Amino acid sequence: MRTRGPAAAIVLIAAVAAAVTGCDPHATDPQGPGAATSGSTGAAAARTVPDLVGKGLQAAQDTAQAAGFHHLTSHDSAGRSRHQILDRDWKVCSQKPAAGTKVSAGTEIDLGSVKLAESCPRSDRTPPAKAGATMPDFTGKALNTAADSLPSNTSIGSSDAAGHRVIVLRSNWRICTQKPAAGTRLNGQPVMFTAVKFGERCP
Repeated sequence: MRTRGPAAAIVLIAAVAAAVTGCDPHATDPQGPGAATSGSTGAAAARTVPDLVGKGLQAAQDTAQAAGFHHLTSHDSAGRSRHQILDRDWKVCSQKPAAGTKVSAGTEIDLGSVKLAESCPRSDRTPPAKAGATMPDFTGKALNTAADSLPSNTSIGSSDAAGHRVIVLRSNWRICTQKPAAGTRLNGQPVMFTAVKFGERCP
């Protein structure tokens, strides 16, 4: 057996070290992280937003997800701030971004919707803005959105304008009269409403 000298041993050790370094998964890539995917379009690739208006809310969400969009939200197109608890009970009236728009897959799609038995408004209605120093005109607005508009410390009373029914779910009732009147300065006084259910006429 031939004995190797010190010089040969040094060369062998250097070669092994170089091989180990080359296989080290933690070794620094001179091109920086992500160099291997620099040519990949990934999630930033533009996708076409599908047409979702007219679909049931659940079907619209499934269609959007199948097209690669997973950031979805929805709102009440009637401006009544109702929550879409069971999506199959709602239908889509509007969407943002519009159908055919090319956006990244991470873009949020917002679907305006109403209950199946309701008609879509010509354009989305919005709840009242936060009341300022004076009483807004809440006539025709959903009772819950009017209450949300007023300062949180406001004492609010409501009654059935057409009879003696108990108002349980405020979003199902629209305002007929209000006290104080629109334009009155708000200084902490109680607010009283009369209301009927949506679909009914005020007396």
